[in-house]
Amino acid sequence: MSEYEALHLESAVNKPIFHLSFTGKILVGFTGGVAFGLTVICTPFVTPALRKFCLPYVPATTEQLSNIFQALKGRQGTLLDLGSGDGRIVIEAAKNKFKSDGVELNPWLVLYSKFNAFKSGQTRLTQFYRKDLWKYNVGKYDNIVIFGVEQMMADLEKKFIKECKPECNVIACRFPLPNLTPIKTIGHGIDTVWIYNVKET
Repeated sequence: MSEYEALHLESAVNKPIFHLSFTGKILVGFTGGVAFGLTVICTPFVTPALRKFCLPYVPATTEQLSNIFQALKGRQGTLLDLGSGDGRIVIEAAKNKFKSDGVELNPWLVLYSKFNAFKSGQTRLTQFYRKDLWKYNVGKYDNIVIFGVEQMMADLEKKFIKECKPECNVIACRFPLPNLTPIKTIGHGIDTVWIYNVKET
């Protein structure tokens, strides 16, 4: 093999299989950035499904909100929304003079809730915490609202019995607490709310 042929063969062996143009590199970088961004945004929404109990974010209906505030009629003091989602219940409770807190695991929903509270002029009476509801002690609240799923209500009931103070009312939405007798029920179907004083039932 001549020296020319040897150089030609070496060049062919070392030649990249493909060559990206500048535009191609920009497109690959952009696509990778978008994929990474979507992963960061979606992870807080997807990871709850990997937990023992999945509490999905499903906004409350107008009827559910109406029933909740009917259940709160004549009540006062502090309010906690466990799994506060977009913060609507917390903000509306603040408008009704409750000192209102929301506990939510999804950081994007916590930020969204804080923004909505600011936009509504309700930052003074609202707080939003990025916390696991199972690890958050509910003992200081006068009123608790929970939109649970059926599989988690028995464990929530045990948590409320253990932690709630005697005068606290628990408002369960969509699904009742399985072993306690509500002091009042408002609405019907998916919009039903059940009101409990767990220390009296």
